[in-house]
Amino acid sequence: MNLTKREFMQVLGAGSMAGMNMNAFAQADAGRAAEGMYSIPKFGQVSFLHMTDCHAQLNPIYFREPSVNLGIGSMKGNLPHLVGEHLLKFANIRPGTSEAHALTYLNYEKAAARYGKVGGFAHLATLVKRLKASRPGSLLLDGGDTWQGSGTSYWTNGQDMVDACKLLGVDVMTAHWEFTLGMERVSEIIKKDFAGQVEFVAQNVKTTDFGDVVFKPYVMRDINGVSTAIIGQAFPYTPIANPRYMVADWEFGIQEEHLQTMIDEVRGKGAHVVVLLSHNGMDVDLKLASRVTGLDAILGGHTHDGMPIATLVNNKSGKTIVTNAGSNGKFLAVLDFEVKGKRVVDYRYKLLPVFANLLPADPAMQALVDKVRAPYAAQLAERLAVTEDTLYRRGNFNGSGDQLIVDALMAVQDAPIAFSPGFRWGTSLLPAQPITREWLMDMTATTYSYATVNTMTGATIKTVLEDVADNLFNPDPYYQQGGDMVRVGGLSYVCKPNEKMGSRIGEMRLKGQLIEAGKKYKVAGWAPVAEEAKTQNLKPVWEVVEQWLKASGGKVKARQLNTPKLEGVLPNPGYAA
Repeated sequence: MNLTKREFMQVLGAGSMAGMNMNAFAQADAGRAAEGMYSIPKFGQVSFLHMTDCHAQLNPIYFREPSVNLGIGSMKGNLPHLVGEHLLKFANIRPGTSEAHALTYLNYEKAAARYGKVGGFAHLATLVKRLKASRPGSLLLDGGDTWQGSGTSYWTNGQDMVDACKLLGVDVMTAHWEFTLGMERVSEIIKKDFAGQVEFVAQNVKTTDFGDVVFKPYVMRDINGVSTAIIGQAFPYTPIANPRYMVADWEFGIQEEHLQTMIDEVRGKGAHVVVLLSHNGMDVDLKLASRVTGLDAILGGHTHDGMPIATLVNNKSGKTIVTNAGSNGKFLAVLDFEVKGKRVVDYRYKLLPVFANLLPADPAMQALVDKVRAPYAAQLAERLAVTEDTLYRRGNFNGSGDQLIVDALMAVQDAPIAFSPGFRWGTSLLPAQPITREWLMDMTATTYSYATVNTMTGATIKTVLEDVADNLFNPDPYYQQGGDMVRVGGLSYVCKPNEKMGSRIGEMRLKGQLIEAGKKYKVAGWAPVAEEAKTQNLKPVWEVVEQWLKASGGKVKARQLNTPKLEGVLPNPGYAA
């Protein structure tokens, strides 16, 4: 993309989306507030609506954004590694506004009580219909992580989300957690449910035998007389981050050279607008945008970063827009292109928070949501306890929801140490809200959520922590896999994110005593990627945590977060805890 107008549009796009004119609506009724937030003037000829990482959240939820999202090396001080006031200042968003609440953890409980829940497919559907009506020919793109993350998606093998996305009007999608349903199930949905309605694209998934592309690498569409192409980029590290046996016949990877070939191919077929629908994670997308040519934009996902500003990345052919649209159905991004002389000359970008209180539920979608949830309503609603404090997940090193999980694992499994994966999906609860089975499933529902107990040497424990830390803090984004640091119960340690692999973790202690490299320790955990776990008659982790919750006497006190001591990395605008 070669922009001929000043690049102030980057900042202007943030301001107009993010509350510069919203103070007038702060005390307005819901109708006027919605009009002010969601009425976006049409621009250009080509429009994409982008959602990603909804993690099967059909109903409105609470979701607290992170207070820790460290940027290392060249990533320090840059999007997406800004939290709280640093992000608001960078994006020129006024503190205390609804947008500030949507994008940050600041004054979370008070703001959540004021602005209410976010997301929900019935409310999202209303917004999608409104925007599609104002932008004829626009396409709704789904960045993946859609069929996993809730009790109903687990119990229906993803069918609830497949049906909801069809009704929502998704035009094109790519994937990550979808692959944990297995190769046969993914193929079945694409061939049967999506046929003639939803395109599933991924240029970087090939067969392990002959290297044939498994899915369509791209689709081309004519939008208001402009030829456009949407290329798919599935999560490149699926066989590493998730069980390999679930995708045994497929190989993944960034596949940069093949991507460039696909870009050149669609350009050769006459595409004037070319976008990548990506599940790489934002840091990977930023590097990729600097290395390939011919992309007008990368619409990204995986790292759950709600980005109020589009980042412009220079490369040999011009500039590429890089965005990320958050998670949990909390945001819908709008990217408009103006095309002249067969090329993009300008754009507008908006990230819209989906506030359930401001958007009426679409009747047809609400009816579908109610229908798919009805068989499981009693299970979902069962109260297991009440939380006295906010429960949340997001943050590089821990969250109170994950602390609850490791506390439960240590108690029920009788282990002095517990690990919980650094997943970024999961919902939040406010103080005094009931902890229901639905919330527990939101935090743990995968197709391999087996609870484990293993014996590890101190050296192995250090290796585990070092490996995850390198995944998170490697200065080369191509070696990052997204997610956060493994959550740890019982064990204290020092973390030096700026050090090299093998030197980031130190001072590991259990009850004040240094961990010994050769000594063996009992460690509880869950979500093993090894195939043999399927045959070991292991309980699902939600049953273990439920046992602990039911023994809590009805109330769960505020959890004491177990986080490492950080050295050599602070101060950092990605750290506000």
